[in-house]
Amino acid sequence: MTVKPNRPKTFQAGRGYTHADWDAVDSPEFTADDFARMKPAREVLPESFFEGLNEARKAGRPRVEKPKQAVTLRLDPDVIERFQQQGKDWRSRMSEALRKASGG
Repeated sequence: MTVKPNRPKTFQAGRGYTHADWDAVDSPEFTADDFARMKPAREVLPESFFEGLNEARKAGRPRVEKPKQAVTLRLDPDVIERFQQQGKDWRSRMSEALRKASGG
């Protein structure tokens, strides 16, 4: 299902731009002819653009040897509350407590 963004067709105050900004923009909707004239990005953009994209995609969190697994676990509310009261990293402390309890 595609969700169409809510783009106003008339100026609406309080959206971060002025009425003059709104009037200065001339962006008619694309026609079938406009789409027919479009070219693939690789034909019109320099190769350095795509090299930069590839570099940006490599960024991020490094892979870990043993990634954590998401599980669903039903616990008593008082147990969760006690761990949450210990502060921000309560999930890590809960994991450590389970590791100790399992003999690990």
